[in-house]
Amino acid sequence: MRKYLLFLVFAMVFVSGCYSTPTETDLEAECSKDLDCVPASCCHATECVPAGEAPNCEGIMCTMECRPDTMDCGQGFCMCMDNKCKAVLK
Repeated sequence: MRKYLLFLVFAMVFVSGCYSTPTETDLEAECSKDLDCVPASCCHATECVPAGEAPNCEGIMCTMECRPDTMDCGQGFCMCMDNKCKAVLK
């Protein structure tokens, strides 16, 4: 009986060490790579969001202007920094 109890305690300690609970950072992570991020709006975007929160741009028509301080015309892009989607504007 004593060996059985000792084995049970050892097994519980071993198994509990194998399981890791998600950290607060893991739960708040929006992205892990740049491709996880997309522009937050269909036209003249200035911010980025996780791809799962991408706006539905079907049927949306944007002006053809290259507005300053936006991602228009290659002036910026979305990037994953510190597990958050950020807009990088040139």
